[in-house]
Amino acid sequence: MTDAVRVAVGTGSPEGVNGAYVLPDAGVVIDPGPPGDEPWAALCAGIDDAGLVLADVDHVLVTHWHADHAGLSTRLAEAADARIAMHAADAPLVASYADERARRLERDADALRRWGVPETVRTALVEADRPSPLPDVYDVRELSDGDVVAGVEALATPGHTAGHAAFAYRDTPFLGDLLLPTYTPNVGGSDTRTDDPLAAYLRSVDRVDDAFDRGEPGHGTTVDVTREAASVREHHRERARRVVDALPAAGAATPWTVAKQLFGEMAGIHAKFGAGEASAHLRRLEAIGAVERCGDDPVEYRTRPGDHAVGSNLTP
Repeated sequence: MTDAVRVAVGTGSPEGVNGAYVLPDAGVVIDPGPPGDEPWAALCAGIDDAGLVLADVDHVLVTHWHADHAGLSTRLAEAADARIAMHAADAPLVASYADERARRLERDADALRRWGVPETVRTALVEADRPSPLPDVYDVRELSDGDVVAGVEALATPGHTAGHAAFAYRDTPFLGDLLLPTYTPNVGGSDTRTDDPLAAYLRSVDRVDDAFDRGEPGHGTTVDVTREAASVREHHRERARRVVDALPAAGAATPWTVAKQLFGEMAGIHAKFGAGEASAHLRRLEAIGAVERCGDDPVEYRTRPGDHAVGSNLTP
């Protein structure tokens, strides 16, 4: 275990209370947490518990663009005169927040339409999306895989988002939302920029499983990487089998239709996550030849003749 100090910030979510990490020797904070005065107070108290003052923080590293991880990044950077760094694929969603938020809403609306999500559900989702209190524009350093900041190495681990990154310090990975102890990270609806997000995610899981025994997640406490990686692989194999079973024996179905078979009626963010999960699994099943696409707007899939077992072939 590294000398990192975990700080519980935020009020919780399906994944659990956020964990920010202070690395005192490096002057680094990883994933400062969601916006708001209460999380800010908790973060400042945690920095103090780590034996630092705000001015000691030189670097703010963010695993991905979601507000529960990046929401306090600019506030901390301003207060500490520190610099934010993220993987280059996610950095613009903080660095050019206003413009990228508008693009994201448009991109998500297009994805939801192609997935077959009804217009009323799509409209409600867009109307419910609230901006984070981030500046319209902010300086963010763009990282590539293998870049090192104050002794902390960036590891590209896309899937949950296109630019998700873990950070390794003294043989301990800080995993963001790659592996969680109580919840399987959403793949597909959490970022609509990736063509085959499940493939990217499973490759990322394999990467950290090959390199580390234990890791620090963005929600919850220390995880056994090998155990969680095995659990995640089996979860997605089982979900892929259920997706195939949800397709009609004759005809085709959209990701939304499949999602309703899997999860029942959905509304709000659950509609986006559910349809995205179904879409991600259908796209991966298409890649391994278990299903075929037969429409593009909306996207529809149907089963392919023959026996197409879903197993280790789900991981590319």
